[in-house]
Amino acid sequence: MNKVVLMGRLTRDPELRFTNTSNTALCRFTLAVNRKFSKTNEADFINVVAWRKTAEFCGNYFKKGQQVAVVGSIQTRSWDDNEGKRHYATDVVADEAYFADSKRNDSGFAGGNVPPVQNTGGPAADNNDTGNTEGFYPIEEDDDLPF
Repeated sequence: MNKVVLMGRLTRDPELRFTNTSNTALCRFTLAVNRKFSKTNEADFINVVAWRKTAEFCGNYFKKGQQVAVVGSIQTRSWDDNEGKRHYATDVVADEAYFADSKRNDSGFAGGNVPPVQNTGGPAADNNDTGNTEGFYPIEEDDDLPF
């Protein structure tokens, strides 16, 4: 099984590009992931690549310094340069990406502008008891929540 779950801070703004042949979205970024038992706050810098909709989400909403979580898999690759020297790289290919900041900013959401929530149907979408047609219930503001 090849599954990776990471949480760290973006070292720079993600780089969103599109492939030449099929115009597929590709986003690259680096996460600084703190080592759990390090007394000197050491971090590992993990290269992450996302494709398609996940790439577009990361490229449009992630910014340098934000704490984010990524779920994906490890992928290794190698190539020979023009001088015949062999190079190796290891990336995490992100299948899922999430905001993970714990504090709120002026917009009320961790991480800044958040894309609008889409109603995808299902049992919650049919519940109109509160007049909320999006299937969500209002909650009171609570500063003691950990997020």
